[in-house]
Amino acid sequence: MKKAQPINVSRRHFIAAGLTAGAGLTLGLAIPGIAKSEETGPGLAGSDQADSTLAPNAFVRIGTDDQVTVIAKHLEMGQGTHTGMATLVAEELDARWSQIEVVAAPADANRYNNLLWGPVQGTGGSTAIANAYEQMRKAGAAARAMLVTAAAARWQVSEETITVRKGVVSHEASGRRASFGELAEEAAALPVPDAVLLKSPDEFHLIGKDVVRKDVGVKTDGSALFTQDVERPGMLVAVVTHPPRFGATVKSLDDSAALKQTGVRGVVQISSGVAVLGDHTWSALQGRKALRVEWDETNAMQIGSDEIFADYLRRLDEPGVTARTDGDADALLSGSGKVLSTDYRFPFLAHAAMEPLNCVIEQHDDGSVELWYGAQIQTMDQGVVAKTLGIEPSKVRINTLFAGGSFGRRANPAADYVREAAEILKATGGKVPIKLVWSREDDTQGGWYRPAYMHRIEAILDDNGLPKAWRNRIVGQSIAAGTAFEEVMVKNGVDGTSVEGAANLPYAIPNLKVELQSTKLPIPIQWWRSVGSTHTAFATETFIDQLSHEAGIDPVEYRRQLLKEHPRHLGVLDLAVRQSQWGQPISSNRARGVAVHESFNSYVAMVAEVTVNDDKSYTVDRVDVAVDCGIAVNPDIIRAQMEGGLGFGLSAVLTSEITIDNGAVVQSNFHDYTVLRANQMPDIRVHIVPSAEAPTGVGEPATPVIGPAVANALSSLTGKTYHQLPIRAA
Repeated sequence: MKKAQPINVSRRHFIAAGLTAGAGLTLGLAIPGIAKSEETGPGLAGSDQADSTLAPNAFVRIGTDDQVTVIAKHLEMGQGTHTGMATLVAEELDARWSQIEVVAAPADANRYNNLLWGPVQGTGGSTAIANAYEQMRKAGAAARAMLVTAAAARWQVSEETITVRKGVVSHEASGRRASFGELAEEAAALPVPDAVLLKSPDEFHLIGKDVVRKDVGVKTDGSALFTQDVERPGMLVAVVTHPPRFGATVKSLDDSAALKQTGVRGVVQISSGVAVLGDHTWSALQGRKALRVEWDETNAMQIGSDEIFADYLRRLDEPGVTARTDGDADALLSGSGKVLSTDYRFPFLAHAAMEPLNCVIEQHDDGSVELWYGAQIQTMDQGVVAKTLGIEPSKVRINTLFAGGSFGRRANPAADYVREAAEILKATGGKVPIKLVWSREDDTQGGWYRPAYMHRIEAILDDNGLPKAWRNRIVGQSIAAGTAFEEVMVKNGVDGTSVEGAANLPYAIPNLKVELQSTKLPIPIQWWRSVGSTHTAFATETFIDQLSHEAGIDPVEYRRQLLKEHPRHLGVLDLAVRQSQWGQPISSNRARGVAVHESFNSYVAMVAEVTVNDDKSYTVDRVDVAVDCGIAVNPDIIRAQMEGGLGFGLSAVLTSEITIDNGAVVQSNFHDYTVLRANQMPDIRVHIVPSAEAPTGVGEPATPVIGPAVANALSSLTGKTYHQLPIRAA
């Protein structure tokens, strides 16, 4: 194991220029307490800029050493976003892939905002490439144009006669050539062009190709910097003991035994529990074991999963707030026709990222603070830290490091773990840097789960066996309620994240209604990979299969009839079906199931092939995945994200579940919150639909589709319906 070295990050300065905006905003989100600042805090964005460095905008720098540095505004948590950002710049710059390096941008929403979120810097919702596609290409094109202008002036030739290819600027007629580094100083003195010409897809050399990821080398040799690698002079490690029941608070504390443990340097109480500080993680954990905390459970949660779902089941008998209504489904369903109905149940789910939560925070002499960690929504975290410490957001400087996964957890609406670090720093007077470390048990039992949900879907078929009425009632907690996101995400009492995938159901059903009841529980919840589609896709796609069997129509043909007005849904459906050999003979204990779903503006269809054994256990053997995500910036990363997202979703199908007993979480680690093992991963074959459309999300859209595809395969084999996850036996 490599030894973590102390890191010192000096103040960085960037030239502010145009080209920091791209596509128009689709969601304006303002986080209270976050003011725009022209001041840029430190980041991990390379050395201080010299006058000879070409920096036409906030996203690209070219040094006299010929190094091209791409400043990535999005967190790299394994999904490949740094490689994607670099590809977009390198394509328009016509750089060599080997001369590109990627660094994380500092926290500065004024220049590094997510264009789809408004004045907020952050990564999530599968928006990284989608919001930066044009922006990063323009950044590269601007730098290229300035290099061409500099070369033309040096050689006294017209710009039209100059070519750029693989990092070399050339004038063919005279044989002159120059590297980017040789032209950087002259180019840096030029004005930034107001407009640039972008390539057409037929001119691409890198976009659409399987270029090697930029983080492969450092993650292979162990030199990649994660939060646990950060060491600061005098730093103490902190761990927090949290109440065993949601809603409990500290009643009394005896820290005498903890303070006697070797290496323990202090104990402080914070809003979420009690923190123990030690010389290293082990001493802090040992000190925590010795703590004696009595909890005040006056307002603590006392019910469990069974009571929650019993309440949700009762609520399904009551109308909710209308999220969508076409025609009059209520009237038809209350009439004399045969009503088909199924109730669905989905448990709480933990994110279970490979790297548990952690954060390093340090206070400087001027009262500012600096943080190092895998920051997912930098702007939100800045605001929370600033409020906690009573300083301005501009004095909160964030260095974004690699994160070992997140799946939404680090984009916490309350910035919970970052707030903990700030509270511990404040409680200790800011005298020494603090590294907050959560254990796997802290992470598993700490809340902020994918909410539990129940659905009831009812339908009536017409004379052709197609649905003429459909009503979907959904019950569950609202993720956005009570957060800074509520204003834009909750409309007329409907949290859009609770009904996405159901309220925008693409099937041609003349009478369709979707209702929502948003519940309140002390269990903190948040988005989980693919958010609302995690449950809506399963409910709608298994129910469609149920209707097709009732009508006696092949499930694929049934979908085709209902998707005639949705060519992109049909495109992925037909591709997956064709590649899977749908309809071809298969052994008696095996079957195929199909599902198609759109999320994050991408379209995914899957055909899953399963085997059921004599003891009712089953395996998922093969999955054909078809995805239409617009232009494929890096097909290899898209394939990886389809595989990873599928595996993540398959965990929830096979085993994953958080259960509550008398207000406390039952599971604690991977032995009882089980996730997909390597030997359970099916043979996955990914098929990408060729497209010239703008790129859309790939990190999340595979996750919700695997569940219904597997359940539908099981149903076709056993004749049973599967309406509760996980499915532990056929």
